[in-house]
This record gives sequence, structure tokens and C-alpha cells, in this order.
Amino acid sequence: MTKFVAGRVVRLLTLMIGVAVGTFALMSASPVDPIEAYVGADSVQMSSEQRAQIAERWGLDDPPVERFVAWAGQVVQGNLGTSQVFNAPVTEVIGEKFASSLILMATAWLLSGLIGFGLGVLAGARHGSWLDKGISWWAYTLASAPVFWVGLLLLYVFSVSLQWTPVCCAGPIGALPGEVSLLERLHHLLLPALTLSVVGVAPVILHTRQAVVEVLGSDQVTFARSLGESPRGVIVHRVLRNAAGPALMLQFASLGELFGGSVLAEQVFNYPGLGQAITTAALRQDIPLLMGISLAMALFVFAGNLIGDLLHTRVDPRVQLTAGAGR
Repeated sequence: MTKFVAGRVVRLLTLMIGVAVGTFALMSASPVDPIEAYVGADSVQMSSEQRAQIAERWGLDDPPVERFVAWAGQVVQGNLGTSQVFNAPVTEVIGEKFASSLILMATAWLLSGLIGFGLGVLAGARHGSWLDKGISWWAYTLASAPVFWVGLLLLYVFSVSLQWTPVCCAGPIGALPGEVSLLERLHHLLLPALTLSVVGVAPVILHTRQAVVEVLGSDQVTFARSLGESPRGVIVHRVLRNAAGPALMLQFASLGELFGGSVLAEQVFNYPGLGQAITTAALRQDIPLLMGISLAMALFVFAGNLIGDLLHTRVDPRVQLTAGAGR
């Protein structure tokens, strides 16, 4: 366990350094003028003195290496800097935006996991039947469908045509956050969460189905059937636990894809979360905010992978924890 923890700590530090260097290098190499992106349409009316003041305020005239070293020094002290767009500490912006996105992603994550595992077990148990072929076809179709396309399709059907769900936002337009009731929040959350879960359910179905098919063809299941165990007993006592391990690990490993999907879904539904903050930071060249979000996402995904590995060992004792195991 000590070797495992030490190995994961080293991996985490390496990951965070790589993400920080890569993100900063990409943003520094961007052809977009950071001052024009920061000011927006009013940049054409700025004088040279105003541009110089903005550049001095945010250190935009300093060499990239010097800016990165200064930022890294602040991070070591627990300070992620100040967001240029929101004019607030990066930690506060991430905390506020992440709270909204977390509800969306957690709902979609639970729905995709439960539905995907159930359909995967059903398809694997009925291997070769029309039900298996139908579920597999649906999963392959969803696996190749972009998140924004699924979101636009659901938006057109349920919001525009049927008018069952709101068109956008996390609450009624014009209402203050404190005035929005829990039921209204859930009503606005339904369609974005459904979009993410519909897309995320495909890999869970396919991997669970394959795991079930392999377990059903194993010697232990053949022996259990020879002893007269019923098909239902085989599924409950022999298949579910063996199929749950890979499904759990895959579900926690999909947090990175869930983050990427939430960026597109929040843009389609104009949902105010971390995804919109990422897009705003990239378009407005808000390097401190984008760097902070990148580190937070890397830490969140790493933690998800670690939890998935630990749960896999609990469900399937045959899997051993090693410092080099996992992703």
C-alpha cells in the first residue's frame, strides 16, 4: 500500500506539472492578442497608453518563461492568481462555477452508470438475441454521436416541439439565484444531464456486455450450471460481481470525457458552469483562470481513476494494487 500511494503521488505531481506546462505553452503560442481579447470590441478605441497600462497590470509584456515562473511561485503558495475576465481570485471563480457543473455532471454520471450497467448485463445475458443486437446497435450509434448534436436534437424535440423542458439556463430567465426553487433547478437541469448521460452510457453498455459474455463462457459458470443452478442464480451470484469491477473502473475513468462533454452541453443549453468558464477563459485569453481550471480538472480526473482502481480491488479480490497498475 505504501508503494502504491507513493507511486500515485509521483504520478499526480508529474501530471500536474505536465498539464501546467502544456496549457501555458498552448496559450502563449496562441495568435490572439491577449489585450484585444481582454478588452473586446472596444479595443479599437484604446490608446497606446491604455494598452500599456493593461499589459502592465496583468504582466502581459513579460517574457513567457518569466510569467510562468511567477505563476508557479504563486501556486506553490496556494494562490492560483486572479482571473482577468471575472476580476476575482481564480479559486473563487472555480468554486462557484464548479458547484453548478458538479450537480450536472454527477446526475449524468449516475444515470449513465446505472442505465449502462443494466442494459449491458441484459445484452450480455441475452447474447446473440434480437435484444442483444438492438442494445448493441443503439450503443454503437450513441458512441459515434457528438454531444452537441445530441443536445441540439433533444433541445429541438423536448424544448421547441413538445415544450416540456426549458430552452436554456439553470433557472428562469431574469430570476436571481436565490429566488430559484429546487424544482425549477431540477427542471432546467433535466435536459443537459440527459444529454450527457445518453452519450456516456454507450461505453458502459459495450464493456459490461463483453464482461458478461466472458463470464458466462467461463468454467465456473459451466460448473454452476452442471450443478443445476438456475439462469437467474448464475447472473446474480456469478456474473454481476465479475462484471461490476470493470464497469466501476470504466465509469470513474470516464470523468475526463464527462468534463469534455459538459463543456459542449453547457454551451448548447447556456448552462452557467465550469464548461462556460473554460470557453470564456480560452476566448478571452484569461491564462490564470484557464490554468487553474486545467489543474482542477486534472486533479478531479486523477482522483476518479484512483477511486475506480480502489473499488475494483474491493469488488474483485483477484486484482492487486501495485504502484504501476491502473491508468
